[in-house]
Amino acid sequence: MSQPPTPGPALLRGLTQRRFDRRDTLRMSGLAALGMALSACGVKGKGSPGASAPAPDAVAKFWSGKTSNGKVNFANWPLYMDPAHPELKKFTAATGVQVKYQEVILEMGPWFAKVQPQLKAGQDIGFDLMVITNGIQFKQFVDSGFLAPLDHTKLPNYAANADPAYKNEAFDRGNVYTVPWTSGITGIAYDPKKINRPVTRLADLWDPAFKGKVGMFSDTQELGNFGMMALGINPEKSTPDDWKKAAEKLKEQKSAGVIRNYYDQSYVDALGKGEVWITQAWSGDIFQKNVSDGTDFTFVIPEDGGTIWTDNFAIPVTAKNPLDAIKLIDFFYQVDIAASLAEYINYVCPVPAAREQIRKDAAAKSGDDKASLEAVAQSPLVFPAAADYAKLHYYRDFATQAEQQQYQSIFEPIVLG
Repeated sequence: MSQPPTPGPALLRGLTQRRFDRRDTLRMSGLAALGMALSACGVKGKGSPGASAPAPDAVAKFWSGKTSNGKVNFANWPLYMDPAHPELKKFTAATGVQVKYQEVILEMGPWFAKVQPQLKAGQDIGFDLMVITNGIQFKQFVDSGFLAPLDHTKLPNYAANADPAYKNEAFDRGNVYTVPWTSGITGIAYDPKKINRPVTRLADLWDPAFKGKVGMFSDTQELGNFGMMALGINPEKSTPDDWKKAAEKLKEQKSAGVIRNYYDQSYVDALGKGEVWITQAWSGDIFQKNVSDGTDFTFVIPEDGGTIWTDNFAIPVTAKNPLDAIKLIDFFYQVDIAASLAEYINYVCPVPAAREQIRKDAAAKSGDDKASLEAVAQSPLVFPAAADYAKLHYYRDFATQAEQQQYQSIFEPIVLG
């Protein structure tokens, strides 16, 4: 795995440090790895049947009688908050609630396998709040009845400040169980020094003019999405026939010699070294690469679509301190707190008004700190426009593991062959 460069002065506050660990675990939480992890653990996601559509009185029943205990146990991924935990300290100062924060989630498959036995038995998992990624494990959490339905009367900051794009996400419409922690975008990155025309469409990844200089992801979830979108297919509503059509489209790209390689995280280095000129890319990578290494790569969301993934706040149904947990969730939707988090992690911020707050924070700084904050505020990779969100698709929501394995069997041979 590539190592991050030695930080210069602009990186000392962690504003633009390249967080390979988080993105590597995101890649590993792609459905291929998730399915393998589940198979290895023997986890079937059993629990309360029919939990994906909660009863009308589910919210009232869960939250009735809940009281504050003055503490929250919070499970998150590594490198997803400033190690000094400034936001959590402000929360405790404002509410008196103490937060025990642990970076214990490394991959979604093993995390689900770890907590599933206790949740199935109705036992406390030791955490009142966790950040989980949309995907097959998310569906298993929901279908098993393992997530508490959120009481939106307790989320006024979310209602007031969240981007509308996050209020109708395909995997959890109406935010029944989750609200976003942060998001990221899969699109196209290219080197304008090598490509002297705008890149605007997925077809550019098939352009013979770039023969041998195109990179695609080895993650079959990401690869399949781009194959489908290149054919005008919405991945979220796709069928096995659509997957086969997309696979043929991707095979054409490969057989024509347009592809140099199918990459994991190493695509960033390949782009930096000029081995590829144009590639599938994650938004945060390109933003951080440009700031930390002084490159000038361009990231675009293709006109015919890109992918969005979301990491989400969720409360386990067995949480001992759910009232304090939902209070903490809502705290992160205060504009100043959302801005503080975005300044450090540089992923897509779900609170649009945080952009202006970051500009104000930048105005109070000088030198490299000022420049770094201004870069975050100005970046469409941190604050996408409404038109950008409109072009983004989520991953296919598989109904069963067998369906997921069918998808995998169609796209994996392209990468491995």
